[in-house]
Amino acid sequence: MHLENTISKTIDYEIIFVDGGSNDGSQKKIKKYPKTTLIYSEKGRAKQLNAGAKVASGGILYFLHCDSFPPKNFDLHILKQVQKGYKAGCFRMKFDYFHPVLSVSQWFTRINHISCRGGDQSLFITKELFYEIDGYDESYVIYEDNEIIKRLYQKKQFIIIPKYLTTSARRYRKNGIWRLQYHFMVIHLKQRLGHSAESMLSYYNKNVK
Repeated sequence: MHLENTISKTIDYEIIFVDGGSNDGSQKKIKKYPKTTLIYSEKGRAKQLNAGAKVASGGILYFLHCDSFPPKNFDLHILKQVQKGYKAGCFRMKFDYFHPVLSVSQWFTRINHISCRGGDQSLFITKELFYEIDGYDESYVIYEDNEIIKRLYQKKQFIIIPKYLTTSARRYRKNGIWRLQYHFMVIHLKQRLGHSAESMLSYYNKNVK
């Protein structure tokens, strides 16, 4: 497991997987690792992320998509920022596939501005702050990462760690890179114009595979 190979193992940690009803056999693989906990929740990323946070025993939460891979000693990099007083943040991001559009997109992840954020960059947040802002909004089936990050920026609580997380370009390659980038831009625009979570989900389901 990538996490076991990249975490420093010099401080206490726990790895929590939240299953929303998968049938791909991943549960059996997860149970092979002694430091992991597998729990089940209703399907929906925001619901699953909140469920994981509820059972976490540590004071720092780190939310990570299953196809994103953090850098070596990522736990120490996160702890260092929390000790400096930063209560939330993410890593810079790069894709595992080269394309000019993706290269431009990943370059902007070094900039600490809300328009450069996305869920694939992961999110660390102190448990105290997570519950202060009431966690993830479960009315969002998609865009839940951007929605919580928006609230964190409003509190001026966000830092970009200058290390790179690698994420999969699988969905871009499946949908077409230019095409998917366009649809993501439309979803961002819908959110800025005040469209509902249901409206964004409907657009996503219609246009993204």
